[in-house]
Amino acid sequence: MNREIPDDAVQKEALRRFKANVFQVLGHPTRIHIVECLRDGELTVSAILDQVAVEPANASQHLSVLRSKGLVVNRKEGNQVFYSLRDPLLIEVLDTMKLYFKKHLEEAMSMLQGMEG
Repeated sequence: MNREIPDDAVQKEALRRFKANVFQVLGHPTRIHIVECLRDGELTVSAILDQVAVEPANASQHLSVLRSKGLVVNRKEGNQVFYSLRDPLLIEVLDTMKLYFKKHLEEAMSMLQGMEG
């Protein structure tokens, strides 16, 4: 028997795969750091290197992953390459993760304080 999958289920699965792909790309601290550096707008590769403090080849690999997965875009001007976020909404995702982390850290701290008493 050949059962068709409802369009709704297909769309939900596609969305889950999209989310997983974004989180996979953000699964490295250096890539998150690069995205955070681009929070306020476009930067040159050298400006990114100043803030991220990794080897140029390492930064280049991470920027390539971010670009190939569509999280950042780049443009060339003369001999400089500028990077920016494809969609600044990504910063809201990271800010939400920060709130999530903080909430769970506060809960853990509260539990530890309760154990001391």
